[in-house]
Amino acid sequence: MSYLTGKAMLAGITGWPVTHSRSPRLHGYWLEKHGVDGAYVPLPIAPGNYPDAIKGLVYAGFRGCNVTAPHKLTAFEVCDTVDEIAHKAGAVNTMVFDDGRVRGTNTDGLGWLQNLRSYGCDPNAGPALVLGAGGAARAVIAVLQHIGVKVLVANRTRETAEGLAKMLTGLTVIDWDRRNDVIADSALLVNTTSLGMTGNPPLAVSLEKAPSNMTVSDIVYTPLETALLADARARGLRPVEGLGMLLHQAVIGHNAWFGTNPVVDEALRAFVLAA
Repeated sequence: MSYLTGKAMLAGITGWPVTHSRSPRLHGYWLEKHGVDGAYVPLPIAPGNYPDAIKGLVYAGFRGCNVTAPHKLTAFEVCDTVDEIAHKAGAVNTMVFDDGRVRGTNTDGLGWLQNLRSYGCDPNAGPALVLGAGGAARAVIAVLQHIGVKVLVANRTRETAEGLAKMLTGLTVIDWDRRNDVIADSALLVNTTSLGMTGNPPLAVSLEKAPSNMTVSDIVYTPLETALLADARARGLRPVEGLGMLLHQAVIGHNAWFGTNPVVDEALRAFVLAA
């Protein structure tokens, strides 16, 4: 086991709450494996305190941080600069602190896409229906549009989805009440909401009319198999859990903060799941 010194490199996960996050265990595994003098810690920050808290982390010498709900949109505004992918997604999930400045990117979409492909699923198989219009939805939709997939989005608050459509040209907005009606014409269903997560209300979606080759992706990973994924599996569809998205999206940030090139493998997955 390695021990911290006064030169330890620091990063963490910001959210409200962050008790569900497996990111500290994930990054801790890589730090231990590579013998890095560093730490990755949970940072619960109430929404109203976020801008000041980020300034505090910068002043305290942190290398950067990850961003989870509900801060991904606020983080975009806090950054001094954002890269092209974060700008397109309109949200930030990874911050790097450099000489007092905050640089933002969004690795959610790329991590989600890499996870989907690791299951042998083809994201270009047909239209995609995305549930939700928050930061994670923006990232997923942006990467799907980038590879040429037609995307429909349904959100409980239609106005939020319409605002997203103004940013992402070509996105089709449908009423939340129509989500089950368009499943028959979709090759991919993606839940980016927190519905179905442990402690949250269930996600009410019917897969009765789903095509037999549909891929069903849920970015929730607590529990690992949500009710949505269990239903998809029972119907012979292709379920893709959310833990892999977490693992793959973490690589870029870890490299920027700690200078190593971590690998996503079965040993890492088993370790994170054992929490």
